[in-house]
Amino acid sequence: MNNALKTLTNGLLKENPTFGLVLGMCPTLATTTSAENGMFMGLATMFVLICSNVAISLLKNLIPDKVRIPAFIVVIATFVTMVQLIMQAYLPDIYAVLGLFIPLIVVNCIVLGRAEAFAAKNNVGLSALDGIGMGLGFTCSLTLIGAVRELLGTGCVFGAHLYSDQYAALIFVLAPGAFICLAYLMAAIQKLMAK
Repeated sequence: MNNALKTLTNGLLKENPTFGLVLGMCPTLATTTSAENGMFMGLATMFVLICSNVAISLLKNLIPDKVRIPAFIVVIATFVTMVQLIMQAYLPDIYAVLGLFIPLIVVNCIVLGRAEAFAAKNNVGLSALDGIGMGLGFTCSLTLIGAVRELLGTGCVFGAHLYSDQYAALIFVLAPGAFICLAYLMAAIQKLMAK
């Protein structure tokens, strides 16, 4: 039980993909112009993480070492295609914003890294918990970055107006704002983790 809880919470704090391991920076910087975009990108990645971890854990003994990485990529690509088709059908507005970045989940180093480092070496239950923990950590990170950028750049979060947009700093919803926001949040979280 203790090992399962450690695996589940590992991605939330200690090995958070964004703030701890600094992985998956392309979707982190590009899709977090709003809290909603960040949340949906994180949820899509979490779905792929959980499903691919479980599938790879089940198939690990059947995959020869020589084709291990290509086989992992095929498994991951299958679940990414599922997410892409589901979002296209049921969330067309979100897909219109994130569409370009959904297929890039296939080559996201978080997903392939967890498949190689964890799912290929552990049982199905722990692999699923690892996918949930890492996925939640990534989703929370993207949502937090998106919320801060949206708040500072437009004056609202999740569509709720908190102050007039005339006081907003547009730079935060542009590319430089992503780097600024990520740097300050990463520094603050590292400071809190050190205490």
